[in-house]
Amino acid sequence: MSVQPFDAKRQSRSAPGASTGTAGEASCYEVAPPVGRDARDGAHDGGYARAAARPTIFSGSPAAGAAAAMSTPSASSTHLVLIPSYNPGAKLDETVRGARAQWNPVWVVVDGSTDGSAERLQAMALHDPGLHVIVLPENRGKGGAVLAGLEAAAERGFTHVLTMDSDGQHPAALIPEFMAASQAAPEAMVLGLPKFDASAPQLRVQGRRLSNFFADFETLWAGIGDSLYGFRVYPIAPLAAIMHRQTWMRRFDFDPEAAVRLCWAGVRPIRIEAPVRYFSAGEGGVSHFNYVRDNLLLAGMHLRLVSGFVLRLPLLVGRRLFA
Repeated sequence: MSVQPFDAKRQSRSAPGASTGTAGEASCYEVAPPVGRDARDGAHDGGYARAAARPTIFSGSPAAGAAAAMSTPSASSTHLVLIPSYNPGAKLDETVRGARAQWNPVWVVVDGSTDGSAERLQAMALHDPGLHVIVLPENRGKGGAVLAGLEAAAERGFTHVLTMDSDGQHPAALIPEFMAASQAAPEAMVLGLPKFDASAPQLRVQGRRLSNFFADFETLWAGIGDSLYGFRVYPIAPLAAIMHRQTWMRRFDFDPEAAVRLCWAGVRPIRIEAPVRYFSAGEGGVSHFNYVRDNLLLAGMHLRLVSGFVLRLPLLVGRRLFA
């Protein structure tokens, strides 16, 4: 795939998140380059080196763009839906369509997927000016994919992202409610409080209680609620700054560590109840959770966070007493 140079002047004439070029063109399809260990560990931003490859633009017909614009919500210039995606299976298309029916724009970060989902999304984006696709050539993990989306969104002037999983577990119908809560309190993060049904594996439901206890302890019960539920609205600037200062928070440890460290930074949580649905393999559900690997990752994360909590304890106590 060829990569065309990015014209900053041309892009600046478009609204944030909108596609460039003539009226009716579809969203961008970006290819980010692989990042070596030296860049990750030694770059000045503390995270990933700036992409050398620039966006490739895929344009739909003016008629298709106009039709899509009439059938979806008007575009927000501050808030977007961000969907990190890694080999998500058949539920991805349904998830993206559900999100697009509720919000504009929707961005998908394809995190080194090998299941053909990047090509399907590219085809969808050609006919939908509200869909923007970023393709990472190698898997970086959920947090790494979110960070790539945060950086691209900040460059285009967005201030907040709502993250949701690509496998259909999160309720697209609640996107407007979560976005409205964020717009009313832009300094806060809006965290989903999951309501489980019979489809939820009890081992995972019970196991997450331990992680939730530690997250509450590490923040002096600041109100995170559920540390692992990834249906959330984050303010971009403080989250990106936190991630740039370290090399953690790139995989399954992203959601709980993001919530804890944002609380430490003074970003208050707002909780909204939201259902979660676990789909079986027969229903098209796909899970990349590994009980041994990911629980060990969470254990190491909480060891780091407890150490950080001890150092921050006077500040946290003072904040609770005098806020």
